Amino acid sequence: MDWLVQEGVQVLATVGAPFILALLGVGTLVGVLQAATQINDPALGAVPRLAVAVGLAVGLGGWVAEQLAGFMSASIGSIAGGP
Repeated sequence: MDWLVQEGVQVLATVGAPFILALLGVGTLVGVLQAATQINDPALGAVPRLAVAVGLAVGLGGWVAEQLAGFMSASIGSIAGGP
């Protein structure tokens, strides 16, 4: 069962890292641009982050589903006592 927790954390980090890093980069870039231009419109910060999140979900959706399905299959097999 200890293997299951470690594998779950690893899959979570692997699947979540591209989203977190991309959104962190876009948020930083938008923040710098807002500070430089002194435009503090909330929509200006939300729209690019939303666009990047949707783009990543579309682009990486198959890979994310494959990773999660593999983990789920291994988890069920481990719980059921299989190999």
